[in-house]
Amino acid sequence: MKLFSVLSMALFGSAAAFAPAPVNVNSRAVAPVNMAAAEGEFYIDQNRRNLMNLILVGSAAVTVGGLAVPYILFFLPPSAGGGGSGVPAKDALGNDLFEKEYLSIKKAGDHSLAQGLKGDATYLIVKEDGTLEDYGLNAVCTHLGCVVPWSAANNKFMCPCHGSQYAPTGAVVRGPAPLPLALAHRTVDESGTIIFSPWTETDFRTEGKPWWM
Repeated sequence: MKLFSVLSMALFGSAAAFAPAPVNVNSRAVAPVNMAAAEGEFYIDQNRRNLMNLILVGSAAVTVGGLAVPYILFFLPPSAGGGGSGVPAKDALGNDLFEKEYLSIKKAGDHSLAQGLKGDATYLIVKEDGTLEDYGLNAVCTHLGCVVPWSAANNKFMCPCHGSQYAPTGAVVRGPAPLPLALAHRTVDESGTIIFSPWTETDFRTEGKPWWM
């Protein structure tokens, strides 16, 4: 009897050893949800990606533009007159020049510089009768942009940089300057202030269109 009981228990234990393990239904059901949540942590919204790309491209464009603009401006010719409307002629200290006061201290034949259109150095010319010429001459050399001084002894403008020379009217008399000095109208407003304004009509020295326009 005891032997039968021992054999029965051995057979039961062997059967239990080969029985399938219990299935945890809840853990398998939750796994896909957890994976989906994990994948969501690595998902990048397309709109956000586009925004980041735009910021990157914009930053690069600003950097390149900041370097390129000064480089390009270096090769542009210097300004020579122009401006949208009349501006007061100013002295070296930035004060407006008044015709009556100016002529009281300037002699006939005087060629002195004033601040003109776009801030360019511009000659005011006193004629032999003691009045101001009705135009101003931009002092910027049309060769490489030096300021051209007036030589009273030679009665012409003579550039010290490369030897260009201009007649009293600003016309070229010797190169390498290719063009005459730019013109500006010289008038006086109701307060007596000397005014420079753009010269847009025919250049009386060349009988052609103003090159500075």
